[in-house]
Amino acid sequence: MLIRSHGLFHRIGDPKSFMTKMNKLCIEMTHTRKKKGAKKARKQVLRRMKQLMKIIESHGKNYHQLLQNHWQETDWSEVEAQTVLDRIGNILDQLPEAVKQAHERIIGERKVANKNKILSLYEEDVRILVRGKSGAEVEFGNALYLAEQADGLIVDWEFIQQQAPGDNKLVPASIERIQNNYGPIASYATDRGFDSPENSIDLEELDIINAICPRSVKELESRLEDEVFCRLQTRRGATEARIGIFKNAYLGKPLRSKGFKNRTCRILWCILSHNLWKLGTMAAERRKEIEEEAENIA
Repeated sequence: MLIRSHGLFHRIGDPKSFMTKMNKLCIEMTHTRKKKGAKKARKQVLRRMKQLMKIIESHGKNYHQLLQNHWQETDWSEVEAQTVLDRIGNILDQLPEAVKQAHERIIGERKVANKNKILSLYEEDVRILVRGKSGAEVEFGNALYLAEQADGLIVDWEFIQQQAPGDNKLVPASIERIQNNYGPIASYATDRGFDSPENSIDLEELDIINAICPRSVKELESRLEDEVFCRLQTRRGATEARIGIFKNAYLGKPLRSKGFKNRTCRILWCILSHNLWKLGTMAAERRKEIEEEAENIA
């Protein structure tokens, strides 16, 4: 098949067909876990992946060379052509190492050091996030910590570039930032992932009501007798909805910004936009209350 792209001609199969074939192999690889002789099946699928990858790599190199030598014949400017060349080059440079790592892990059955793993061909700051969710035990990205106050305003955040520490390690720094920016904290409520003896001691010393859900089932049963704890934990449940709203309605799913710096900037603007929207909503609700009170007096 002859592909015409921005003025250049190159004999290649439909690019979408390569994506379809690779996606099918990825799905087949996933399903091998449930089959008898899973290791052997995974190796067979990987070998087919490598064969397909050689074809794709060959086309990539040919098109890179063609564009590099004849970019003047396209409808791109030199800068636009160079951007495309850089993107193709970025993939071609990492492809041999990515294939090697897959071979080591599946064929050789040897572990690859975390610091050497290529988790994304496009975002070098992406990290492994162990979520433990059904159907998504592991995710890839950067951890984002958000803290909101009772009225829904986001008062603290942290976007973590390196491997994220445990949730319980984020508490002391968050409390310090909130107190420095807004003053004393009355209470602090989170899920059980933030619980630790050190955090309990810190909250007690700072005279902050500890509404962190305890990891211990026995301790949780005891805390459920506390009316204040139950009220704060019930309120905390709304935080999950807040995160969903922020992620889907503001950041976008997926987040399109490329590079950690640009994603950080995007998050900052979205937090500002969210808080302005929330303040506007609160102001409108308060105005309505004042008008109703005035009507009742009259």
